[in-house]
Amino acid sequence: MQPVTDREIIKAAAADMEDENDAFRAYLQKKDSNELDETVQRLNNIIAPQIDCTSCGACCRHLMINVTPEESITIATFLEKDPRQFKEEYLEESIQGDMIMKSIPCAFLADSKCTVYPERFNGCRAFPHLHESNFKGRLFGTLIHYAMCPIIYNVVEELKTETGFRAV
Repeated sequence: MQPVTDREIIKAAAADMEDENDAFRAYLQKKDSNELDETVQRLNNIIAPQIDCTSCGACCRHLMINVTPEESITIATFLEKDPRQFKEEYLEESIQGDMIMKSIPCAFLADSKCTVYPERFNGCRAFPHLHESNFKGRLFGTLIHYAMCPIIYNVVEELKTETGFRAV
């Protein structure tokens, strides 16, 4: 399986398949959660290594990232900044009281590459979360990012085939 990586192609396909993906989401709700998780994780393990996220950076341009106090200190240290200065410059408090990045796109994105990659935030490390369990519980959010992320796009398209989904 050769993954599609051209984001313009993915974006156009996503627009064309919006109704199909809604039907697919409903179709997957009838599937066994554990079997679905195993299939998604297996597909992710095949597809993700074939895609160079640093040539894309779309998630860094669009996602709001939560930051823990520990991550804030780690990145501040990595950047050789005072943690208070780092927080003031890069973070703000969300409505829920959590810390989030102050800017979208991410302030640490340069030429589609993360300038703090070795110490990047856990939310960045985990995206697109296809290696985690409870795929069905995250399905709505996953499909929101279908047009943006080549990994999600390719895993979902392979998942349609593997589950026997037929668009009507």
